[in-house]
Amino acid sequence: MREDNQLIVITHLSQLITLVTGFGSLLIPLVLWLTQKDKVYQMDVHGKNIINFQLSLLVYFIICIPLILFLGLGLLGFLILGLISIIFPIINAVKASRGEIPEYPFTIKFIN
Repeated sequence: MREDNQLIVITHLSQLITLVTGFGSLLIPLVLWLTQKDKVYQMDVHGKNIINFQLSLLVYFIICIPLILFLGLGLLGFLILGLISIIFPIINAVKASRGEIPEYPFTIKFIN
């Protein structure tokens, strides 16, 4: 196994591809994690954190849809989740560049 902090940082930042293409925030990190988890030191841990975060965001976005009917709370939820989906990948990419294992907040552990 090799140590490759740059690839781990790229994996965290790849979640931001949605800002450009409108999709891919789950797909690209998933492919990177699945192909590199046995080759790169700590990739398995980082990849699981990212995938769990992206799946959690998906669940929270789905929950926000019916909440739009309740005084527009779903719209506020969309805004907050949108900010979280931009801010935390950047923060965690910086942490990963320092060799730390970052955690994403409010993440449901789908993959252990």
